[in-house]
Amino acid sequence: MGEATGTRHLLLLHGMGATGEVWLPWAPLLERRWAGRWLAPDLAGHGWSPPLPDYSFEALARRVVEGLGPVAERLGPRDRLVLLGHSLGGVVALALAARTRRLPVDAVVGLGIKVAWSPAELEKARELAARPVTWFASRDEAARRYLRVSGLAGLFAPDHPVVDAGLRREDGRWRLAMDPAAFAVGEPRLPALLAATDVPVLLARGEHDPMVSDAQLKELGVPVATLPGLGHNAHVEDPEAVLALLDAYH
Repeated sequence: MGEATGTRHLLLLHGMGATGEVWLPWAPLLERRWAGRWLAPDLAGHGWSPPLPDYSFEALARRVVEGLGPVAERLGPRDRLVLLGHSLGGVVALALAARTRRLPVDAVVGLGIKVAWSPAELEKARELAARPVTWFASRDEAARRYLRVSGLAGLFAPDHPVVDAGLRREDGRWRLAMDPAAFAVGEPRLPALLAATDVPVLLARGEHDPMVSDAQLKELGVPVATLPGLGHNAHVEDPEAVLALLDAYH
């Protein structure tokens, strides 16, 4: 893997409640437009990735690094990583790009990262984290809950393979493939994360994303891109528009 001049490999990181399969619709695009490998792992406590004893952005990043082990061993000396993370995954991407981690990261694109959190929002997250796993009698009930929790309602049909990846069946009952405790990860400290990296960072949002504003992103002092007509899950709504943000990093 990799050429003499080096190859850029793409690491795609999903948001809270989703799984790595949310990037599945990107596969045909990436086959045509991305020269290197691409990986879309499940973050800890999501999909098939085991839960953490305590959730922090640093702990989530460490789990990603552990999963990258076999891949990193096959990287050539000049190969680089480009990180694209959505929402929670965008914060994890910034944590991965910290200079102290010494990963061969070329750039980070953070999409739809919620920058400002009110006390009420943080308390709500703690309440969600404290709830036990909810069990459902049918796949349909579980699928509809998954689509709400992941913010993907209206973007995928309940029977889509992306939804299958977010569900688990045990003893005839269904649950989400997510550890509720992950909701307690807390508020990201974007200024500190940005100060801790030396790589180029682009922060992007859909024009209609209610979770973060242009003004909030522009206060952080890095380049900002606004994607016209799109919402919080811009990577699902218009994969080509989001992939175009990476054109400078091929």
